[in-house]
Amino acid sequence: MGAASFQLMEILQKTASIAGVVFVLSSMLAMGLGLTVAQVIAPLRNRRLVAMSLLVNFVLMPLAALALVTILGLDEPLRVGMLLLGTAAGAPFLPKLVQLAKGNLAFSVGLMVLLMVITVGYLPLVLPILLPGVSVDAAKIARSLVLLMLLPLAIALAMKAGFPAAADRAKPPLEKISTLSLMLVIGLVVALNVKSMLSVLGTGGILAALLLVAAGYGLGWLLGGPTADTRPVLGLGTAQRNIAAALVVGSQNFTDPRVVVMVVVGAIVSLMILLPLSRTLSRRS
Repeated sequence: MGAASFQLMEILQKTASIAGVVFVLSSMLAMGLGLTVAQVIAPLRNRRLVAMSLLVNFVLMPLAALALVTILGLDEPLRVGMLLLGTAAGAPFLPKLVQLAKGNLAFSVGLMVLLMVITVGYLPLVLPILLPGVSVDAAKIARSLVLLMLLPLAIALAMKAGFPAAADRAKPPLEKISTLSLMLVIGLVVALNVKSMLSVLGTGGILAALLLVAAGYGLGWLLGGPTADTRPVLGLGTAQRNIAAALVVGSQNFTDPRVVVMVVVGAIVSLMILLPLSRTLSRRS
């Protein structure tokens, strides 16, 4: 029975990994097929908005994570996991959240790409300062981000520019695949990590994750003006951290499994908060 349960867990973990890849790829392709390069670039021409986006994601959020782990007195592995969440920006979930919220989709894609690209160079520089003795494989992070996110997005944007009719036909089925795979990922991640989440109870880890999400949305919303359509996008884009990048760094650089557990807990907490929030924002819009 134990061997059968172990095999089942392995199958579910592999399924979750495959579903996650399918979600990221289908999301990037669907977003790219519905936008032009000009639409993605246009919001990023607002220098103030770009500056505020960089400030909140790469200065204020790491400081917020550092303040939370200090105030709550988290154990070292949980502290590391929180700092990984605080420093990793550019989540692939952002366009889906903004789509659910009926927000400015073009800005969400432009923001995601901007934050994702900077994160690749930012993590190797900042993490050793926050966590002395840690070395980060920038090439591995860059490879996963480029292959799963930037390349599919670029291909889809090129298809939209060269073959708009075909792009319009391909977009709806990809959106359905994206939604279904997201639901599968959420279900599997929760099912596979129930024990991990329970092990964090009483340590302050879940509270820290909740406060980090709240701080991210609040700071992003405050700095995302002056237009109303960019505030919730920057709020969601700041609150939802780049879990993929955080997991790569956590699994490759730390032997204590609780580092990855903290990252997973942060992922689950953020989804449990931001998905309903996106639905609420869509009704208000």
